[in-house]
Amino acid sequence: MTRRKVVVAGGAAVAAVGVGGGIAATANAGQTTSTGKGATAKAAGSAAEECYKLTSETTEGPYYIDADKIRRDITEDKEGIPMTLRIKVIDSESCKPVRNAAVDIWHCDALGIYSGYEDASTGGGGTPPSGTPSDVPSGTPTGSPPEGGGGGVHEEPTDDERYLRGTWRTDKQGFVTFKTVFPGWYRGRCVHIHTKVHVSGEWTDAGYEGGNTCHTGQFFFDEESVLASAEVEPYSTSTTERTTLEEDTIYDQSGTTGGLLKLKYKKDNIAKGVIGTITVGVDPEATNTGTDDSAQPGASASASAS
Repeated sequence: MTRRKVVVAGGAAVAAVGVGGGIAATANAGQTTSTGKGATAKAAGSAAEECYKLTSETTEGPYYIDADKIRRDITEDKEGIPMTLRIKVIDSESCKPVRNAAVDIWHCDALGIYSGYEDASTGGGGTPPSGTPSDVPSGTPTGSPPEGGGGGVHEEPTDDERYLRGTWRTDKQGFVTFKTVFPGWYRGRCVHIHTKVHVSGEWTDAGYEGGNTCHTGQFFFDEESVLASAEVEPYSTSTTERTTLEEDTIYDQSGTTGGLLKLKYKKDNIAKGVIGTITVGVDPEATNTGTDDSAQPGASASASAS
């Protein structure tokens, strides 16, 4: 039997890793199972069976800037609904936490603008990135989608802004937490956050260097939360046509495995803040950069402290 089959066959013998407060995160991209007195063997078995699933890989998009801000708070005073994003990185075969990984996140602001590319990512316009499919699925808004997530061809930054971008290391339990704001939307894409996971590199006083990028993905938001955010300023001032989660051409409709976040907020007052959680199952030995060179071994990541 292979390692992967052993993990599945082990059923309830495979323990989920504790998140705290009586909740244990499985490796199926954020699903949770209670570990309190009411927990059942069936629930534990389900967690084990889901443990081997890899989180979906997606395109890097043209607006990635190599991890150059080592920080957990990436807000830089940008307006928007406060958001805490807690990510857990787990080896999809062993279900063990991946510690000391460098996790990047980056996303647009409340009005669809990406730092480093403010002139190009105008929220609702821009030139389509090279390689963007010309055939648009039924139901998807027509018109030229902006750069910033739809295509995989990297663009060089056009300005020195770096808000809503950052890198931080996972702890011994595989967790990393960021402080940011709820992203807005722009034409052609649903609301999302980009991410990369780098492993086997070296953390120094100067930052993070070397290793390989084992995962490139995106995190997504359910429609209920997006509609609620649209009632809050500055999101409510946007005149950009919005693409729904179902219409999006990047999200694979597979739920948490595809990057769908589990969100907590006051249903009648989302403006107070949102907590997003997800568990990302990765293959630490793989190289997935989300670009055309993803298949090349030895791809590295570098970052400097800020």
